[in-house]
Amino acid sequence: MKKIVFLGLLLVAFVACKDSKNNEKPAQESTKEMAYASFGEKIDAENVLTTAQINEKYNNLKVGDTLDVKFTSKINSVCSKKGCWMRLDLGEEKEVMVKFKDYGFFMPLDAEGEVIVNGKAFVQETSVDELKHYAEDAGKSEEEIAKITEPSKTLSFVADGVLLKK
Repeated sequence: MKKIVFLGLLLVAFVACKDSKNNEKPAQESTKEMAYASFGEKIDAENVLTTAQINEKYNNLKVGDTLDVKFTSKINSVCSKKGCWMRLDLGEEKEVMVKFKDYGFFMPLDAEGEVIVNGKAFVQETSVDELKHYAEDAGKSEEEIAKITEPSKTLSFVADGVLLKK
């Protein structure tokens, strides 16, 4: 009797699995989601600040202030070794240095174009050693690296999610 019940349950499980696969529909994504490659946490392309708006927000930040934001910008450069950071254009010859939360994800080394980043914006002072390290990662020449002699105030961002426009 136990064998018959076991075989009956096995048959029901097999049929149920087979039917669920046949009824499975391909995941449909919105056109906005399909226009982007996603990195890190899943974010959407809604309620995004423009470059001018985020630039204004940064102008109001002091060292130690933090602001949760999502904005769009153009990639100026990406770490050429691992893709562990990128610099985004803020216009007016300003850039924001973007790192990724807990090094949980990286950008493609050849990433270019428009991105939407979500996370924390802040201003920090960057040491000479760190500036030289970033210049080395970016493939700068020894002459350019040697010219770095003073710390700088850096517009920074820790992203928990990024959308790269395809």
